[in-house]
Amino acid sequence: MTSTRTPTGSERLVAGPVSSLPTEHGMFAIRSFTLDTVTHAVMMMGDPAGCDSPLVRVHSECLTGDALGSHRCDCGDQLGAALAAIASEGHGMLVYMAEHEGRGIGLAAKLQAYALQDEGMDTVSANRALGLPDDSRDYTAAAAILRELGCPRIRLLTSNPSKQHALEELGVEVVSRVRLPVADRPENSAYLTSKRLRMNHDAPPETDTEESSAQLPGVDADIYAALAANEEVVAQLAQSQDGFIATRTGDACFVSGSTDRTHLHRIRAHVAAVLVGAQTVIADDPQLTVRAVPGADPVRFVLDPHARVPVTSTVLSTGPTPTVWMIGAEATPRANVGDHVRVVRLPPAASPQDIIAVIRGQVAGSILVEGGGRTVSSFLAAGALDRLFLTTAPVFIGDGVPGIRFHGSEVMAQALRTPFRRFELGEDMCTEYLLSRASVAHSQPSPNM
Repeated sequence: MTSTRTPTGSERLVAGPVSSLPTEHGMFAIRSFTLDTVTHAVMMMGDPAGCDSPLVRVHSECLTGDALGSHRCDCGDQLGAALAAIASEGHGMLVYMAEHEGRGIGLAAKLQAYALQDEGMDTVSANRALGLPDDSRDYTAAAAILRELGCPRIRLLTSNPSKQHALEELGVEVVSRVRLPVADRPENSAYLTSKRLRMNHDAPPETDTEESSAQLPGVDADIYAALAANEEVVAQLAQSQDGFIATRTGDACFVSGSTDRTHLHRIRAHVAAVLVGAQTVIADDPQLTVRAVPGADPVRFVLDPHARVPVTSTVLSTGPTPTVWMIGAEATPRANVGDHVRVVRLPPAASPQDIIAVIRGQVAGSILVEGGGRTVSSFLAAGALDRLFLTTAPVFIGDGVPGIRFHGSEVMAQALRTPFRRFELGEDMCTEYLLSRASVAHSQPSPNM
């Protein structure tokens, strides 16, 4: 056995002897590497060190998926696909990381999280309900192993950008991220969608805009193109059948289904700016990026007149997506926000039209007003919206955080009525309200309008 020092010099990486491992994908060499009393396994084929940037899979231990054949996750499928990809290329390695079970929370906690997911939570909410982090994996040993084996420059087999960033911070050069050809299963589709929406995992590849739109049956093809080609102000909100966007505790994960959330990400991908109010950031800590579909992130605008949003929130602490923090003239912004954040002062008692003018001074293109209910309602009541996508989910919440609410008319004859289109998004029903002449002119007529 051999040993080398890790980057800190505090512990020693102990390598075991090399032995052969015949598999259905071909003959691999296998050996152990131990760091801090934790032993990991490495499977190699060919001469990875002789390649400029070999294929490498850093695979997290998953008893249920890898050994027991569970379809709740895609770990077993990813493991098999990674070995097949390495065998096809003839050179590469798989680093099997011990004690990464359940994204680092351990087997017992992972099974507790499974029980909460059976009750309706997604994978992120379940971890948080247990007081556990979304992802606590440490890749120090993986980086040390790659350096020891002469592979400091790799092509990483993963759909997880965070894994790439973690390895890069440890000195490994990731020249590209290679997505494995693993299809979602019915049993894990919701789980994988949650990781894409809430943990920034890569979406399955799509070839072009037409194909992307075609994957949402019933949605008129002109919708996204109109947002990209013009300068509209559009709002999107998903609420329950009885008009709430979250429970009384603020839990909004998720009111609508994955198809509606894909629709939201397509809107984000076709606008220049996305606006949310301070309460939405405080309650939901959204990323406001494009993850479920291909496309560029819009500039994030946070409407926060009293500078209440904590600097630890994702939008203020995590780049590189440009973010504009819109605060009142008398508000004092906290220090230590990310370099991607620009602070802009709002005029006193800023109206929705004033806020739009501020955004127009920063970016050109369509603007998405994404939330929350009070912000969307104020823009609707002020006549500042060109379109409103209002999705109704087949669920009754009873009471909670309200969706669309504003001071309305006293008689039905004066109630707000506009041209509209409706389309189904999975189990949900989305109504697109065309609130301005411009939005009608930008839209192709359809039987539902």
